[in-house]
Amino acid sequence: MAYQPLADKLRPSKIEDFVGQKKIIEVVSSLIKQSKYSDFFPSLIFWGPPGSGKTTLARIIANELNRKFYEFSAVNTSIKEIEKIIPKKDANLNKGFKFCENEDFRVPIVFIDELHRFNKAQQDSLLPHVEKGIIIFIGATTENPSFEVISPLMSRCRVLILSQLPENDLRIIISRGLKLLKKKLDENAFGFLITASNGDARISLNVLEIASHLTKSKKIEMKNIEDALQRRNLGFDLKGEEFYNTISALHKSMRGSDPDSALYWLGRMLEAGQDPIYIARRVVRFASEDIGLSDPNALVIAVSAFKACEVIGMPECNLALAEAVVYCAKAPKSNLLYMAYGKVKEDVEKYGNLPVPLEIRNAPTKFMKKIGYGRGYKYEHSLKAEKTGQEYMPTKLKGKKYF
Repeated sequence: MAYQPLADKLRPSKIEDFVGQKKIIEVVSSLIKQSKYSDFFPSLIFWGPPGSGKTTLARIIANELNRKFYEFSAVNTSIKEIEKIIPKKDANLNKGFKFCENEDFRVPIVFIDELHRFNKAQQDSLLPHVEKGIIIFIGATTENPSFEVISPLMSRCRVLILSQLPENDLRIIISRGLKLLKKKLDENAFGFLITASNGDARISLNVLEIASHLTKSKKIEMKNIEDALQRRNLGFDLKGEEFYNTISALHKSMRGSDPDSALYWLGRMLEAGQDPIYIARRVVRFASEDIGLSDPNALVIAVSAFKACEVIGMPECNLALAEAVVYCAKAPKSNLLYMAYGKVKEDVEKYGNLPVPLEIRNAPTKFMKKIGYGRGYKYEHSLKAEKTGQEYMPTKLKGKKYF
């Protein structure tokens, strides 16, 4: 028999035993209560960070509704595997639904974890089953469903947003784990474990279980937690929404001239293992977008930091990036270039390929000179540097100012 992890042993099977997500539990409890009278339960998508209770909640729903529950992970499951358990409608509608093995049953719950791992075609294949009510679909994802779940599937499901578990909820969960392990935990170690878990109940229980095996004593010490943890989990998704939130925080901290906050968000990403090249690329963009000509040297420093990341990599390039980030945060800001280019882009899209004025066209051949290319061009690179009034804009945009 396979060993059952502590986190799985403690997984509640009743809605009243679930810890945290108070608002979500209220909604789910109400839906379960109504379903017992109407036999209707909507398809759902749970969106939340790891260890927030998405899978547990799906299993509780199936248990409370007394329905067949099929659990899959999009990481290692094909649509064909899922379709094997999806019921087929009998030709005689009065006979209701038939399971593939021809046994009578109620509409089952099909739970797919890591839903964002399915591509568009795979998600499309779920639509007819959800739309016809052949299954109650529950999907779980750590990624923003607005970006990772196709709109038709989103419109057929209710999205419930779960959040990281706060300290009080983690304390309750860890206490349950200690009771099952018949161990006690040093108070300082308790606080450290809660902080290091970063709102993830699974991490807290996994670390607690490992730490309990590192001591023969009934009391788990700080050192046991540190040894079990090895390194704090930073809870930073290198490609998901949290990544974009954090890079946005870095950008806005620099824009707000706050070097301390900018350094913090930089450190959050680098220490979590984010590619320094990507961060450096964003800093280069910031130097021209938010600083521009108010301090042209910012772009030079940003590009130098980018080159340092290419040449020496992490961890050695961390200070080069830190230097660029702090410089950009403290530099005077101007978005005039950014705004000017935005206006140019609008006109390019609006007017298309406006013809270059004849007088400033290149005329390398006699024929081109004959038809007027370059005729009337006023040479402005004179010793006196006098302006000649030469027009360089297309006729339709004559006199237009961007910067």
